[in-house]
Amino acid sequence: MANETEIKEEIRSSHVIHEKDKEGQVIIDDEVCSRIAALAATETEGVDSMADNITKELIAKLSRSSLSRGVKVDVGDGVVTVFLSLVLKFGYNIPDTASRVQERVKAAIENMIGYDVKAVNVKIAGINVDAE
Repeated sequence: MANETEIKEEIRSSHVIHEKDKEGQVIIDDEVCSRIAALAATETEGVDSMADNITKELIAKLSRSSLSRGVKVDVGDGVVTVFLSLVLKFGYNIPDTASRVQERVKAAIENMIGYDVKAVNVKIAGINVDAE
């Protein structure tokens, strides 16, 4: 049986989507937002990996639970703020790449979950000079 602390933690890290004229409810865990953000970011041209060096190839081999490292999301009242820490490939324009990441992450979260994205904050934690 879950204790009160575990229940509060579960409630704090998930959010209910209310839909008119629907039976029941849909609950989305914050980890879902984190994974969506991480996938959208790592699929952007010029991004090598999340800052903890989880590459796309490693993500394919590992469980997807490792994917959300380097991502923090704050979700409240249907509004999301995302914080990403990325490693870029050498030779790509940093402001342009960061802007593409912001647009892609915002669109992915808004399209998949329906929440408004207030901000996508990108920290460039490194540049991979060995990336192809």
